[in-house]
Amino acid sequence: MVKAIININDRANRVLNIVKAKHGLKTKSDAINKVVNEYGRSLLEPELRPEFIEKIRTRQKEKTVKVADFKSHYGLE
Repeated sequence: MVKAIININDRANRVLNIVKAKHGLKTKSDAINKVVNEYGRSLLEPELRPEFIEKIRTRQKEKTVKVADFKSHYGLE
């Protein structure tokens, strides 16, 4: 666990207090973790673009190729 001393403005403090109360959290650290995890989920796991989904569906229908030695076939040695 990482410990940090942070400076937040009054509005951020009020928001953390609301998050803490709404979710029944014990500390503001828990509230910060909750807010960061929620934001991180939307930031790191965006929904896939429709054109990418269509491309993957097209690729799923392609015939597979059997390779005896993956590294040598793709020049990875």
